[in-house]
Amino acid sequence: MGTTAADRLTPDTGLTPDTRVFLDHAATTPIRPAVLELVIDTMRLGGNASSLHAAGRAARRIVEQSREQLAAALRANPSEVVFTASGTEANNLALKGLFWAARDADPRRRVILTSGVEHHAVLDPVRWLAAHEGCEVVYLAVDREGRVDPAQVREILLDRADEVALVSVMWANNEVGTLNDVKDLAHTCAQFGVLFHTDAVQAVGSVPVAVDEVRPDALTLSGHKLGGPIGVGALLLRRDLRPVALLHGGGQERSVRSGTLDAPHIAGLALAVELAVAEQPAYASRVGQLRDLLITGVQQVVPDAVLNGAPGSGRLPGNAHLTFPGCEGDALLMLLDAAGIMCATGSACQAGVPEPSHVLLAMGRDERSARGSLRFSLGRSSQERDVDALIDALPGVVARARRAGQR
Repeated sequence: MGTTAADRLTPDTGLTPDTRVFLDHAATTPIRPAVLELVIDTMRLGGNASSLHAAGRAARRIVEQSREQLAAALRANPSEVVFTASGTEANNLALKGLFWAARDADPRRRVILTSGVEHHAVLDPVRWLAAHEGCEVVYLAVDREGRVDPAQVREILLDRADEVALVSVMWANNEVGTLNDVKDLAHTCAQFGVLFHTDAVQAVGSVPVAVDEVRPDALTLSGHKLGGPIGVGALLLRRDLRPVALLHGGGQERSVRSGTLDAPHIAGLALAVELAVAEQPAYASRVGQLRDLLITGVQQVVPDAVLNGAPGSGRLPGNAHLTFPGCEGDALLMLLDAAGIMCATGSACQAGVPEPSHVLLAMGRDERSARGSLRFSLGRSSQERDVDALIDALPGVVARARRAGQR
């Protein structure tokens, strides 16, 4: 008998899907069965949403109904929803497009304020703008928990508001889980007539997100972080804003994001957002309890483990980010993976060279601490047995990693 697709996707570890523990929901989440079914059914319909015949009109109807569905879930206006292929694309459109538009309208506006703990989907575009477009990037300091103080933004804008094109601060940190006061940040920027963008990829579905209360000028979200399909995201963009387009072609999505609309994945995204938002209070309560159980259990079996990020309600309900003194995060990750437990380091690997977490460095940790950390992220499918498996495996894993570090 030949191998199946499932066989080809299963790692050759001797472990079965039932014995593996997935603690990396911040990287991606399993697609919801109802979302998968909807995506497949919509794929069978075919049709280009830009075509005028019956099949095209049917695809367009799916797109527009999905736009309304997503907007209603996040308390936004449907006309504010711009569909993209990912959160990364949405961030690039917001940062580059709004920077170019602001600079074109007023050549003095060449400054972007952002924090040093942002996802690389924000940091890399602003660095590109600095290298190629004459942008001045001002990095906002964060406290020991990774939070931006709105008073700091106000102080800078008091002096330089007429030079600032936009401010971009993430809603929830993808590594340490700390939540920012985005409502205060958005209000502060509005007082000075400066645009505010927030990367809410980790926040939607995990914490309450209401666009009509926070009032950001632009907000990014991604499907696969909340039970939706990979390959689709959205930028919620204030209706009167006209960012310079990154993609040119058919003029879809308010002429700021050309490309044939992916009706099946858009439908899946909208349903995933609707379900995640509806379930958010129950999800946050259940997963938050698991998170606290995990943190307490880890610190009982590894007493010198240090929790990074804000405590309790100040962090994402599914995030537990810990430093293990005397260990390399990569060694811990691989040893846990061999034991069937999947998690993540806080570091980015560029060209195969492990780098210390830029988030922890910005939070004032030393390089050694920034290298010796792991992120455990829980999600919709997480159970107490997953936490138990981690706590059972961790003492031996930490001991082996420490011995390896002493050689």
